[in-house]
Amino acid sequence: MLAVAEIHYIRYEANQKGCSYSDIAKRMNRDPRTVKKYAEMEDFNPSKVKQTRKAKVMDPVKPILDQWIKEDLTKKKKYRRTAKRMYEILKEEYGFTGSDRSVRLYVSKRKQELLEQSESAALPLESKPATAQVDFGEAPFLYQGKYVDFPYLVVSFPYSNAAYVQVMPAQNQECFLEGLKRIFHYMGRVPRVIRFDNLSPAVKTILPNGERELTETFQRFVLHYGFECEFCNPASGNEKGNVESKVKYIRNNFFLPEQTIYQLESFNESLWEKCEKDWNRPHYEKERLIAELFEEEQALFLQLPAKEFECVRYEQVTADKYGFIHLENNLYSTSPRFAKQKVLAKISYHEIAILTEEHELIIKHERLYGTKQKSMKWQPYLTLMAKRPNALKYTDFYEKMPEEWKNYFSNCTVQEKKEALQLLAVLLKEHDFEVSTQALRIASQYGHPKVESIKQVFYQLINGRGIREPIQPKKHVPDMPEAIRGVRHYDRLFESQGDVASWNK
Repeated sequence: MLAVAEIHYIRYEANQKGCSYSDIAKRMNRDPRTVKKYAEMEDFNPSKVKQTRKAKVMDPVKPILDQWIKEDLTKKKKYRRTAKRMYEILKEEYGFTGSDRSVRLYVSKRKQELLEQSESAALPLESKPATAQVDFGEAPFLYQGKYVDFPYLVVSFPYSNAAYVQVMPAQNQECFLEGLKRIFHYMGRVPRVIRFDNLSPAVKTILPNGERELTETFQRFVLHYGFECEFCNPASGNEKGNVESKVKYIRNNFFLPEQTIYQLESFNESLWEKCEKDWNRPHYEKERLIAELFEEEQALFLQLPAKEFECVRYEQVTADKYGFIHLENNLYSTSPRFAKQKVLAKISYHEIAILTEEHELIIKHERLYGTKQKSMKWQPYLTLMAKRPNALKYTDFYEKMPEEWKNYFSNCTVQEKKEALQLLAVLLKEHDFEVSTQALRIASQYGHPKVESIKQVFYQLINGRGIREPIQPKKHVPDMPEAIRGVRHYDRLFESQGDVASWNK
């Protein structure tokens, strides 16, 4: 319908001024038939509301069709009833007198409506024994004097409502797999089926047909432990609702207010008992203790493989001219002899081991989390430093050196500095500064020690022989009998039954 102003203009021009319909239509850029319609219209009452006629034949069977459609949506497509089959059942069992076309149209329309509803609605999932769900959460902690947010990995078991948790330094692939492995080996068993979100450590790509392209390391992890993995649809957290609830429960009941972590490994050890203690309460629906239900559930778990999975990845990198490699925007030292050469980085959740291309160990570092940090291990550089010992004071190594060694080097000659640095290059290869400092302390008891003395004490300490006290002379030497010259006191050696003189005859 035209706007009221346009209708008024048409009626005024045609009925009052006598203009032709074609002239008015040309000026208004309208069809002449439209102009004629509104110029001659007699009734301008509001149009009547269109009434929807009830489908008297379809109405009684709609609830039946709705029920069948809902049931079929839970089944695989090849097991669902067709609209034709529904029509035949309605005729045979319900005396339906309508047409098959009416049924097809209704089923098609209703399926579309129910599918749209199901995409946004949460479907209740059945909790089966020996199945698990996995997700990460995050909580604040006081770690080494600083407030930091750490992720924690939760593995929950919907059937029993039990769960285990491990705090990890990050959500990368190594931490993800390490957390799962720890929980498997602590339980001594593996769940049969585990449901995951589309975590990047596990899923590389979501394919158009709903399948997933998994990361290579995760694929090997799944094969190693033998469980079946399932993945949620994108943006469908309700499909792992149990673990999402557990993530919140554990944060609120285990980690708030902020827990203090002195050493992450020992903190994680304490969480096993904390989780199991929490199971001594009834299940929210089954009215039995969670601990009892989980014990029953574990009987259906898979056995562990004979060997643990090594949660590592390898990267081939080239060291710079100083012998440093770049990993995740952090620097790790190797050795001067590997400057500008290719090395292999063996990366685990907590450690970076740098290897030769023949897999021989060069050096190990604690893994850095964050960016633009540097980890320097000076031991491989000490042999080079021994050639320029006076540069020692200007290195980070000297700043971190124990005070005993700083004092020792300040009293050394240039030659002694060279020898001491060469000794440390050997001692620090497999031992930290603690034992070598103890050796220096003991060797210094009688003044400034030689390098060889420090070395001797060091090996006595690591071989468990301890330090022998020097032999001290006794204060009082006993009086010795007076010595008598001559051979007369040897006569007794020849005494027998007769007199000594008889031997002379």
